[in-house]
Amino acid sequence: MKVAAPMYADARIPYGAWGSSFFPAWQTSALAEINIGQFAGEAMNRIMGIRNVPVSVLEYLIIGSTIPWHWKFWTAPMVASCMGRRIPGFHMEQACATGLQAVISAAAEVQGGGNDVVGVLAFDRTSDSPVGVFPERREYRRTQALADVWDNFGFDPATGKAMIGCAGLAARKHKSDRREVDELACYRYEQYFQAKDSGFLDRVLVPLDVLNVQGRFLGRIDEDMGVRKISLDSLRAMNELDTCVTAGTQTHASDGMATLLVTGKDQAKELSARPEIDIQIIAKTEMRTLPSLMPEAPALAVKKLLKKTGLTMNDMSVVKNHNPFAVNDVIFAKELDYDWHKMNTTGCPLVWGHPQGPTLTRVIIEALEEAVMLGGGYVLIFGCAAGDVGIAAVFKVADGGAR
Repeated sequence: MKVAAPMYADARIPYGAWGSSFFPAWQTSALAEINIGQFAGEAMNRIMGIRNVPVSVLEYLIIGSTIPWHWKFWTAPMVASCMGRRIPGFHMEQACATGLQAVISAAAEVQGGGNDVVGVLAFDRTSDSPVGVFPERREYRRTQALADVWDNFGFDPATGKAMIGCAGLAARKHKSDRREVDELACYRYEQYFQAKDSGFLDRVLVPLDVLNVQGRFLGRIDEDMGVRKISLDSLRAMNELDTCVTAGTQTHASDGMATLLVTGKDQAKELSARPEIDIQIIAKTEMRTLPSLMPEAPALAVKKLLKKTGLTMNDMSVVKNHNPFAVNDVIFAKELDYDWHKMNTTGCPLVWGHPQGPTLTRVIIEALEEAVMLGGGYVLIFGCAAGDVGIAAVFKVADGGAR
């Protein structure tokens, strides 16, 4: 079958011009104490410095965040100033799809000729998210207090149900087996700790210091705090919160940032740590499933993407996803007839957490790094978002120096 031409033929991701913070769990690190937008901008500057990429080459900045932060009104220009670069930019959000959508938007910016070097910076802090007061004129109670993170996790306005309920509903629809879900979750933890012990995570994750407003040291973010080894016996002993969903088979709220560059072909060679590596964005798709069936939406998006590109699952060198529930992967494996043991071989958000905005950006960085280690190939990235949305994209890594 003929493979479709790249959707963004002129856009490239320079190899190595990327990095992510670790993702400490909710309220476990100094990130709970600071302005996450300011931290993200300063962290991007630090990461690009480590990667020997001068921020002076940046022409535009796309940021992605989903949780309100102080000074969010000023969005990308403010964050760029914290990075030390006075450039224009744009802010976007689409729940947990944000980290991938920001990369796609950057590719469109390059493809359209607007800018040749676009920075992507995604971040979020679930810890100490703000509580706001909203004037509600349609109800007897004229003001409503809004807790942005927990209100939205617990209530889908389209269905009135919590996110955990959609996982249980999808598990029942697809007749998922609790035993398989527990085994998958346990295996995902094993994959993460194997990647950590091998040193793989050190290739993409950057330890970062956190300072307060006076510039005093608050702490160092150098691990995915809150992630602990888990056994199959302990998973099986957990009570079901909904069908096939336990505390151990769902992700946890966390904080963090992740960044990469999208450029033209010539700029990619100049900024890449290995110019012979060519990274393209082939295509992306989105799908909505029926209400409250979010865990099956990514599988539908991937099916659409494969049909659109002419590729198959056998063509994929790396398969990695955003999986807030272990049942997501069980459903995907069943719908695509794919062995879930071959996915997420270096870890995944189910284990290392869910700060929303940067989640899929870190997934992309880890997946591209893994593909380079394997000598190149197609990389499939997918995930779910906001109730019933699935998003998927294919990248191609070509290593001209591989033998």
